[in-house]
Amino acid sequence: MKKGIHPENYRLVVFKDMSNENMILVKSCANTKETVTFTDGNEYPVVKLDLTNTSHPFFTGKMKLVDTAGRVDKFMNKYKKYSKK
Repeated sequence: MKKGIHPENYRLVVFKDMSNENMILVKSCANTKETVTFTDGNEYPVVKLDLTNTSHPFFTGKMKLVDTAGRVDKFMNKYKKYSKK
């Protein structure tokens, strides 16, 4: 492996599935400003995810209703300041 190209700031981080509140504790160098109390009672930085293997329809076998109109509205509101007037 090449020296100096890999991050040095690995730490324990919780990845939280927002659709079913499932949490996974792993080592990561993902930047985050929020923290959460994990099941072991300690507080860790948290990365919030929309889908994981515990909530994805492919792995669970259950279909999930996706609000596509809400996604479009969220996108339009986010980028309307860049639209030409």
